[in-house]
Amino acid sequence: MYAPQEDTELLAGALSDEPLPQGAEVLDVGTGTGALALEAARRGLRVTAVDVSRRAVWAARLNAVRAGLPVRIRHGNLFDPVRGESFDLILANPPYVPAPDGSGRPPHGAARAWDAGDDGRLVVDRICREAPDLLRPGGVLLLVQSALSGPDLTVRCLRSSGLKAAVTRRRRIPFGPVLRGRERWLRERGLLPAAEDKEELVVVRAELPV
Repeated sequence: MYAPQEDTELLAGALSDEPLPQGAEVLDVGTGTGALALEAARRGLRVTAVDVSRRAVWAARLNAVRAGLPVRIRHGNLFDPVRGESFDLILANPPYVPAPDGSGRPPHGAARAWDAGDDGRLVVDRICREAPDLLRPGGVLLLVQSALSGPDLTVRCLRSSGLKAAVTRRRRIPFGPVLRGRERWLRERGLLPAAEDKEELVVVRAELPV
């Protein structure tokens, strides 16, 4: 289960900038503890939250009850529980850290919350492919990821699906335990410049034209 960190805060800031009317439909994929889902619900938005971790689902449900906020929370893999539905806003804080496993298989255990294949795009690419079909005209996708996992490629993929996409927020943060543990590997792969001592997080905003 993924506890809220700097990327959650960065995405919450992007959420606050979106001029959504009360009652707009929001999907939070990879909700974790439900922090972003609850933030959206506080604005009077109708929120559905999804996570592949049963533990995260139960934590998000408990947090929604404690906050007294109506959030529909589903267990499942990304968009699987909401096929056939559409949304005004999709929030995504997926795993995006490049991992030296190289197998291309989804990770297990706690690493499932951050490891995303040798290029960090195992889940990001799926979101780019599938999210556009769940957006209503004028709907927006807000996705947070690391600069290590190719935000420019994310923008290009979303534009190729007909969305207007751009990086709208950036923040540099000190390396956390995961990146410190694989810093040498990242430098050897050329994903991390030799002099770089911080990670850059970005928010990609993509809108489906009306």
